[in-house]
Amino acid sequence: MPRGLYQTPDTKKTEYKKYLDRSGVHDALTKVLVGLYEEPDRPVNAIDYIKKHLGGQPGLGAEDKMKKENEDMKTKIKELENSIGDLRRQMIKEDDVGATLLRQMNT
Repeated sequence: MPRGLYQTPDTKKTEYKKYLDRSGVHDALTKVLVGLYEEPDRPVNAIDYIKKHLGGQPGLGAEDKMKKENEDMKTKIKELENSIGDLRRQMIKEDDVGATLLRQMNT
């Protein structure tokens, strides 16, 4: 068997470590684990702590995250629609006031 096609387990391990270093995984995990170690009060669930500090939401799967995000967006859309309605009503009032002032100035 040619030498270049076969990788020893040590070579595979070394390549994988390089991959983790290049992608930033090693640093991110190290920071989170150091943070967990330095916590004065140990969290009840270390996995949730790690998920939270790596950017995930503890206890939520991908589907749950999307559902929550969807609900948050629906709420935001309602708020924005209400703001648009308020601004339209305000513009109508201001147009009415402006028209009244013009009529008064012309008389």
